Amino acid sequence: MTALIETTSVGKSYGGVVALREVSMVVNAGEVTCVLGDNGAGKSTLIKILSGVHQHDTGELRIEGEQTRLSSPRAALDRGIATVYQDLALVPLMSVWRNFVLGSEPTTGVGPLRRLDRRTAQHITREALSDLGIGIRDLEQPVGTLSGGQRQCIAIARAVHYGAKVLILDEPTAALGVKQAGAVLRHVVAARDRGLGVVLITHNPHHAYPVGDRFLLLERGAVVGTYEKNDIDLPELTQQMAGGAELDALQHELQRVVTA
Repeated sequence: MTALIETTSVGKSYGGVVALREVSMVVNAGEVTCVLGDNGAGKSTLIKILSGVHQHDTGELRIEGEQTRLSSPRAALDRGIATVYQDLALVPLMSVWRNFVLGSEPTTGVGPLRRLDRRTAQHITREALSDLGIGIRDLEQPVGTLSGGQRQCIAIARAVHYGAKVLILDEPTAALGVKQAGAVLRHVVAARDRGLGVVLITHNPHHAYPVGDRFLLLERGAVVGTYEKNDIDLPELTQQMAGGAELDALQHELQRVVTA
């Protein structure tokens, strides 16, 4: 099976600062690849390369087996790569349905009489949200009045509806409560089960492990571990994220301070 996305020893520098160093990863259809790391680990730089915002300096990027360099976010979209950033690219004062079709508005009429087809747009939105099990009672409701979890789900549903093959999610649960995070993760699984390749960027192993098929751990721009789900359990993944030996050393140090 040809990977939807594959990077081999990809690197990126900004002047004299190395942001990413020899990162290799695979994104397959119907799987979730989780990229984990703390702030400054290189997650954002990796997203920007995969989504066409920046180009890599070294290594190779392949999309469905074809070596390529994405020149822009539009080029990534044209190849079926949709990215949902933390700010979601939603307009708070616009209605749910207006946000959903933004940039792909159905129209009616011709020439100077061409106008937005509100009924079709609302039908598209209602069907797409229902298809993923997302319940929004009032499609006229401004997006800004929805919860963070609901806004994330709308952004995911929009990407799925408009033909994404790869869905990249940038910290989708970072600012959410437990229930809202659970709802978002359910829709991540729904996208995976539809055959999409999902890249889940997170610093929370408790959110990554239940949905992930493989895990890529980054630290200071470099890969510190790559695991299939069968190769690692949640406690070990959490330990790796927390720093492993460094965390053990800190615990011993704190115990000495307490007992001193």
